[in-house]
Amino acid sequence: MDGRQEMARAAAEAAARQSYGKLVAYLAARTRDVAGAEDALAEAFAAALERWPRSGVPEKPEAWLLAVARRRGVDAVRRRLTGEAARDHLQLIAEEAEAHMTSKDLPDERLRLMFACAHPAIESSVRAPLILQTVLGFDAATIASAFLVSPATMSQRLVRAKNRIREAGIPFRVPERAELGERLGAVLEAIYATFAEGWSDPAGTETRRRNLASEGIWLGRLVASLIPDEPETLGLLALMLFAEARRAARRSPEGDFVPLAAQDTAYWDDALIDEAEALLKRAAARRIISRYQLKAAVQSAHTERRRSGSTDWAAIRQLYDALMAIAGSPVVAINRAVAIAEAEGAVAGLATLDGIGADRRLAEYQPYWAARAELSARLGRTADAAEAYDRAIGLERDPALRRFLQTERGKLVRN
Repeated sequence: MDGRQEMARAAAEAAARQSYGKLVAYLAARTRDVAGAEDALAEAFAAALERWPRSGVPEKPEAWLLAVARRRGVDAVRRRLTGEAARDHLQLIAEEAEAHMTSKDLPDERLRLMFACAHPAIESSVRAPLILQTVLGFDAATIASAFLVSPATMSQRLVRAKNRIREAGIPFRVPERAELGERLGAVLEAIYATFAEGWSDPAGTETRRRNLASEGIWLGRLVASLIPDEPETLGLLALMLFAEARRAARRSPEGDFVPLAAQDTAYWDDALIDEAEALLKRAAARRIISRYQLKAAVQSAHTERRRSGSTDWAAIRQLYDALMAIAGSPVVAINRAVAIAEAEGAVAGLATLDGIGADRRLAEYQPYWAARAELSARLGRTADAAEAYDRAIGLERDPALRRFLQTERGKLVRN
């Protein structure tokens, strides 16, 4: 590949990372045809890879892609529709006059697209995956892995959902407050899933994950700015900021995993923590307790170690008790067990894990086995600890975390 091809490919990849969702949202908002917008944009990117090595990368790649995608969309409508049925769609032709539009001029329709994907007419289980694909360009296989279904099943669900948006004429708009309810929950779930996907690649080495944590925070800020008094929205943004504040401390200079309790607080980002604390105070002023608000409060309790040098595990346990009451899940149950172990001892913590062990979802969940392994080791139950570490190691995909677990297991053998 020569230099011009490399430059063209790099520019196309940068435009895809930065503008994919913005372009899909803008195109789809005018036709409600999400799949058609994605197809048109895919053709525009293909055209870019063909033309830019010869003609050079345009000054405004986003505007160039938008103009080409519009033309592709108009051509597709012409082929598909005739007569009265085509009239509204063919108004896209008039928009060709806007081909000079720059990136700065392009209105951001992503929030409207997210709420369209979270419409009650869309099956609840596919709303968050649909947002991840349409707004951030995740492929079906990546989404399927995150939601524990096969790629083929996820692809079928996504296709059906996009058809539903078009066929039902679902509007692209931010709902009135009375309509928010469940749809806001789906939007926030997708934003957090976006952040978590990027968070799982702390070194930023995988192209498909690069900048996703930042993108999730950006989306969280967007929703919080448009719905400023919603405690759940403020809580989610605070939660993501608390986590992002610890990014630099999660790995040693050699790339090894560093557990939270062993992290050097000097590497935590005080500015992000202070911003998260301010968001939590705003949420608390609404006197409505929400799931993300409580999760953020847990992280706030952990960050107090930067001032006091210790962690208030009794307070963290109480927060997990509250979380279990309003949003119980295996993840919350495991974290609560760990908090109980720190506050009351390993025996109490392990007994709590025993109490949730019948949940079949935990059989393939690495944190459950890692927690069992650590608490068993504390109690001198070496055989049980070794077996649990083996299960955790076999389930872990992050090489750094796998090495950490292997090291901890190795300590059992030496003892």
